[in-house]
Amino acid sequence: QVQLVESGGGSVQAGGSLRLSCAASGYTGSRPYCMGWFRQAPGKERERVAHIYTVGGSTYYSDSVKGRFTISRDNAKNTMYLQMNSLKPEDTAMYYCAAVMTWGRTCTTIDAYNYWGQGTQVTVSS
Repeated sequence: QVQLVESGGGSVQAGGSLRLSCAASGYTGSRPYCMGWFRQAPGKERERVAHIYTVGGSTYYSDSVKGRFTISRDNAKNTMYLQMNSLKPEDTAMYYCAAVMTWGRTCTTIDAYNYWGQGTQVTVSS
């Protein structure tokens, strides 16, 4: 059973930075096809923030975080990261990491993701 564990959340002032980590374990076969970061603020739908392909390393960012957030992955450590700079109050949310295990499947929809972490809270104050 694949397990994803996020860490690195916290409270920061606007303009500050945080680095989230997502440690993956329990692979019995191939590695994930892609992994992503999502966030959900109270009263809002879960939204995709960024995703990365485990082969090739291509990345995607939502317009709201482009230029401020950087997604990366260390395949040797089975760990994914999200470096968040220039944080804004509207970035406040629970952040989740997730993995698509089916190779060739889309990485753009929430339903495609097979496994999810428990989330880590990010709070940005103005």
